[in-house]
Amino acid sequence: MKNLKISKELSLPPDAVTQTIGIIGRKGAGKTYLATMVAEQMLDIKAQTVIIDPVGVWWGLRIAADGKTKGKEIFVIGGDHGDIPLVPEAGKKLAQLIVEKGISAVIDVSGFGVGEHKRFCADFGEEFFQLKKRNRSPLSLILEEAQLVVPQNIRLEEARMYSAFERIVRLGRNYGIGVQLVTQRPQSVNKEVLSQVECLFVLQVTGPHERKALEYWVQEVGADRTLIGELPGLARGEGYVWSPQWLGIFKRVHFSKKTTFDASATPEVGKTIKAASLSAVDVEKLKTDMAEVISQAEKDDPVALRRQIAELKKGVNLPQKEVKVGFDQKFVENTLKKALLGRDKEWEANSGQWRNQASRLGIAINKMAKIIAEIEPLLATTPPLKPQVNISETALKEPPLIVVKPHSAEISQTNTPNEGISGPEQRILDAVAWQESIGIDHPEQTAVAFLAGYKVGGGAFNNPKGALRKRGLIEYVGSTIGLTAEGRALANTPDTPLTTEALHEKILARLDGPERRLLKPLLESYPNSLTNEELAQAAEYEVGGGAFNNPKGRLRTLGLIEYPASGQNRARDILFIE
Repeated sequence: MKNLKISKELSLPPDAVTQTIGIIGRKGAGKTYLATMVAEQMLDIKAQTVIIDPVGVWWGLRIAADGKTKGKEIFVIGGDHGDIPLVPEAGKKLAQLIVEKGISAVIDVSGFGVGEHKRFCADFGEEFFQLKKRNRSPLSLILEEAQLVVPQNIRLEEARMYSAFERIVRLGRNYGIGVQLVTQRPQSVNKEVLSQVECLFVLQVTGPHERKALEYWVQEVGADRTLIGELPGLARGEGYVWSPQWLGIFKRVHFSKKTTFDASATPEVGKTIKAASLSAVDVEKLKTDMAEVISQAEKDDPVALRRQIAELKKGVNLPQKEVKVGFDQKFVENTLKKALLGRDKEWEANSGQWRNQASRLGIAINKMAKIIAEIEPLLATTPPLKPQVNISETALKEPPLIVVKPHSAEISQTNTPNEGISGPEQRILDAVAWQESIGIDHPEQTAVAFLAGYKVGGGAFNNPKGALRKRGLIEYVGSTIGLTAEGRALANTPDTPLTTEALHEKILARLDGPERRLLKPLLESYPNSLTNEELAQAAEYEVGGGAFNNPKGRLRTLGLIEYPASGQNRARDILFIE
């Protein structure tokens, strides 16, 4: 088997496929170009190669460098150039497909939201590692922007994802897995993971934080730290190769040109490239393998169901105010009852899994979508009706009730409260339900108070909150609030999923000027953090003064920002909807 020709001066042996390799360089230095060139040569020797691509540029492997003819034989899953689409819920099934079928693939996750990306990678990584332990064969797993998968600062919602890929890097070689970590921010890649790298490719690096992180790796492997100072002077396409143990080399090289299309290059005006296709037979086979995966994932996942019901509602003219029922309500109730009772077995088969998920919103939406579909002919010939089916613990034993009430697209001070519910109590119920609708179960009390227009600690918030708890409409879990089934039935939930942009607008509108000036640059820099100095400069404040520290502290108290490290500030993940 031939070697991988990295440059005129250097070739890598075929077992590079199962090694742990790091590729580091500043933006524009050519790190992705180099990584794709290495991947090309792995594909040339028929080595299985899998790329997780959050940038959306690795599809270029399918096209030759001239942008016209066919490149390498590799599937592209997801993204604008994918052979088949990809949903966030398909992580485990896609891992099964890749390991069991032995295919090479670009997994384009560039269209996922932050939460979707984490969930997909966690599911994929866990399943992939377990399957490879039973199916040992050489495979190179390439992680573009590796800091997104194995971050240095691990948040609670990232723990499962990090754990899966940390094990892949640390133990994967025993099962034939090699890993390439591609990043422009080595300081943001977990140090325990970075220390596993056996061969490091370093292109031009100028930032002090990046060079400090590289010094840590160099020190760990016993190489010469003084050479870090030469990195800023490297030309594009030029770099050092360090491999103290595996290859026993330290060499400055000019990397070879790649043979496929450079989709990572800055786009040129008026130049459009169309991805070359695999054979129709290959793609159809892949579609067949994935069709059931996508269908089942969307059927089972509450987030996907919310997307489906939102699309369904676009085509139905539902009223926004209370209306009188214009036809035989008893007949409609019986129709709904029959629709639900016909699905007893389906409900029982899935109820355990669904109840383990904190929010029951997905269940109600799924049932509501099916009910609307069954009575749609009736709705088409009668006055408009907006039914809301409240599914409680006894939903299978008793006929569902039709509750006709207005829904709200946002938390409003003017929402008409339900009978027996005060205005403050209704606003608190709506604030919790609104956060449930964007996937935040049991939100912090500070966030609920903020969205409802109150401050934590005052009687204006605590009194109605206590009344709701006494009546069994909410429950406390630590410092968080959750809706009971009865409380959820009385809350006004959004008709359509809220976008990240709309969420930011609503939150910024509720903040005072100083807090707003500080939060905006943190939202713009997410997922990166800003130092106190960078944040103060962006908000035009002086570091250390009360005008800066006080509003920053209030943002943290509200649960909108966090301090990932001393002197660092970052917008919280909950502000970015999946």
